[in-house]
Amino acid sequence: MSLALLALFAAAFAIGTSEFVIAGILPAVSSDLGISIPTAGLLVSLYALGVAIGGPLLATFTGRYPKKLLLLIYVGIFIVGYAVCAVAPNYASLLVARMVISLIHGAYFGSAMVVATTIVEPSRRGFAVALILAGLTVANIVGVPFGTAIGTAFGWRMTFWAVSGLGIVAFLLILLLVPFVRPEPQQAGNLLAEVKALWREPVLTSIAVIIVQTIGQFALFTYISPLLTTVSGIQLDFVPWLLLLFGVGSTIGVLVGGRLADWKLMASLTGILFAQIVVYALMLPFDTSPWIMGVLVLLWGSLAFAFGSPAQTRILVNTRDAPLLASSLIPSSFNVAIALGAWLGGVLIDRGFGYGILPWIGVASAVAATAISGVSWARERRAA
Repeated sequence: MSLALLALFAAAFAIGTSEFVIAGILPAVSSDLGISIPTAGLLVSLYALGVAIGGPLLATFTGRYPKKLLLLIYVGIFIVGYAVCAVAPNYASLLVARMVISLIHGAYFGSAMVVATTIVEPSRRGFAVALILAGLTVANIVGVPFGTAIGTAFGWRMTFWAVSGLGIVAFLLILLLVPFVRPEPQQAGNLLAEVKALWREPVLTSIAVIIVQTIGQFALFTYISPLLTTVSGIQLDFVPWLLLLFGVGSTIGVLVGGRLADWKLMASLTGILFAQIVVYALMLPFDTSPWIMGVLVLLWGSLAFAFGSPAQTRILVNTRDAPLLASSLIPSSFNVAIALGAWLGGVLIDRGFGYGILPWIGVASAVAATAISGVSWARERRAA
């Protein structure tokens, strides 16, 4: 395995930890700064908005610069930003610092994926993308619990210092291990070419698959805890262990999805999406069976993240002449879909449909995503 890929993974792990760990320390932040929990929650929702906006915005103006330089700048801003968060005197300054960091989040992943797929053999591009994505899933399994534990023991500010420290390690690894990747002449900041690349059918359909599938996933995942406790009858004490299983499954799924993308990209993508239909459908009759739901959560975690590697690899492969804007839209698409999924699930629950409606959203989203992928795959084979 390339050491450069491990350096990119380390930064992805640091950024992923910083995004998700806020949930674990939110009550402490709220209490210490004298604000309500919903107000503190803006640290999460506005961060997601910044990710969606920042990546494409920065990609528009940075295409001509060396990717390694961009990675170092982004991680440098991350380090300084979380040092500012750690000493923030009030809520407003903390919110502004998080918003600035969010702008480089999507830009980092866009640039990192371009670099990752450039420094490996074409037959390993799917695995390279998967390893970057694994930084996020491992952050959920390892980084978030440890970050939360640090915040509980030493205060939430120490959590931000620890996150900044992870950034320093990632910065040094990128500096030492990632080679300078010179852009191809046709990649040198041509905004028109970047925009045109987005309108290619494989790119549009892959972004559509990401958005449609993720809406269904997060309509369910956002409310998975009350679903498991009130519908499945699982004790609240066991829910963290099931979520840990979900995280382990998602990490395995990401890496397996990367290998499958290198083997048969469109067959793998369509097959994974179809398998999600089956898992969501099985949740409908068995949502009141604790043991079966536990197994389904593990399978769901694996499949829910396995599709990401083939979908993103397809985007990167089809925009190699103008990759930066397209690659930066990948995290934007995920974050917009996450917000829409959480909103849709909440609306249906508030209107009295109950938590049992959530797997239906998953079924509908997976069916739509499978159809989009299947039709695009058929067109691709006819064209070939």
